[in-house]
Amino acid sequence: MTQYRSFLCNRHVSYYKRQLLLWKTMTLNKSTKSGTTQNPVELCMNMVRKTDFENYLCTLLYPKSIRTSAFGLRAFNAEIAQVKDLTTDPRIGEIRLKYWQDVVNEIYQGKLPHLPVGQELARAVQKHNLSKHWLLRLIDARFTSLKENPFTSIKNMEDYAEKTVSSLHYLLLECLGIKNVHADHVSSHIGKAYGIITQLRGVPYHGSKRKVYLPLDVLIKHQVSEEAIVRGRDDQKVKDVIYDIASAAHQHLKLARDLKQHITKEMLPVFLSTVICEEYLNKLQKVDFHVFHPRLQQRDNLLPVKLWLQTKRAKY
Repeated sequence: MTQYRSFLCNRHVSYYKRQLLLWKTMTLNKSTKSGTTQNPVELCMNMVRKTDFENYLCTLLYPKSIRTSAFGLRAFNAEIAQVKDLTTDPRIGEIRLKYWQDVVNEIYQGKLPHLPVGQELARAVQKHNLSKHWLLRLIDARFTSLKENPFTSIKNMEDYAEKTVSSLHYLLLECLGIKNVHADHVSSHIGKAYGIITQLRGVPYHGSKRKVYLPLDVLIKHQVSEEAIVRGRDDQKVKDVIYDIASAAHQHLKLARDLKQHITKEMLPVFLSTVICEEYLNKLQKVDFHVFHPRLQQRDNLLPVKLWLQTKRAKY
């Protein structure tokens, strides 16, 4: 019996090793598919442009001294963020996330990763002496997203946003050489607002996959079932759920702006995502919190101009 269990265990481990090797091979092939002229910097920029276009625009407006590093960080974040959507087996997702944990640990041991995104991440770490803690925190939080619905409350959603968005903001501040408690507080609130809004924006897509990532306590409060969200209902109860969640995001934006007297011009590039947050919340209000409204799915063609104007106004 012991030998049989050992056989099953070894077979189990071998299977996941093969899955990881297959994924790494596919990732490497994907990185060279566009030709040998695409270097790691270009690859990271293109990855961010395809997976996170709005923050791609924000990053283009960062100071030149940190722009390449910022794209490396955002590409790394894109890699771990899409793990949930690239597999239906949470165990495979865990294997991929553990791979990135190994990459981060190896970077801090002075080793250069094989994948282009890892190489750019390593260069950013070396150039700006980035904190390992925030990188591992980004990965750790993604393990939570592999669950069916990780949010039992808005507080859970805020905590997840703090770990997945604010942590990236802290790293970007480190790229700028900024260590300031007020900047950290602003980053925390903006990250929570952006993270909450990201979940709201994802409701139609996740619903089409029969997934719901909304706080259970708010659903219960307004007597809304997960099936109602999956079916795309737009009755008043569903709108009340969305209103409560959107209000939490709005409150974090307000708290961030209450600290504006402590923020210097050098810190502002990291906070450009407030434009994205405010635009979505305004649109959501105009459609009476109907989260499935087609207008909310349209790309804002004026966003590049709005972001550029924000940099000239020197505010967030």
